[in-house]
Amino acid sequence: MDPLRLLILPGSARVGALSGRLAAFAARTAERQGLQPRLFDLRALDLPLYDGDLEAAHGVPAGALALQAALLESDAVLLVTPEYNGFPTPLVINAFDWLSRLPATEQHPAGLAATANKPAALLSTSPGPLGGLRAMNTLRQYLQMAFAMLVVPQQYALGRAHEAFDEQGALADARAAQSVQGVLDALSNLARALRRV
Repeated sequence: MDPLRLLILPGSARVGALSGRLAAFAARTAERQGLQPRLFDLRALDLPLYDGDLEAAHGVPAGALALQAALLESDAVLLVTPEYNGFPTPLVINAFDWLSRLPATEQHPAGLAATANKPAALLSTSPGPLGGLRAMNTLRQYLQMAFAMLVVPQQYALGRAHEAFDEQGALADARAAQSVQGVLDALSNLARALRRV
């Protein structure tokens, strides 16, 4: 059987972002598990802030199609979110808002067709003790209710994330690494079960 294709979406694209560091660690962990991870840069989509007038005048930007294609090519999705004032980043929300506006055409399905029943999992990071838990729980509701994604119950919030990584980019705490592994295990098990169906 072909390896599971895992799309990993860091919620921040800035240099040195803690969510990006955790996403990279998760990608290496997934690869060791036999998965085929793909780290995806949402900022590279170059999506403007969603604006209905902009959509009416110019249609949905090409970046939304690139995100849709990446989702359609994946068997599962891992989102790694930081926390901005208790909320997921505008980078993530805006990208998915534009995705939802894609109409079905002869060339591609509607934007929401790329997320419906797609297995997903969540990790979060924060320098604070809660590890971005509030943002992660908000993102769970957003993805499940608006995008019909199948978000596994297992999740992990990495608190004190600015102190969590060693010089090689690995998690210094074995329990934290095991928690990430547990989330990936749950996600891959769901994705494989759906493949069999």
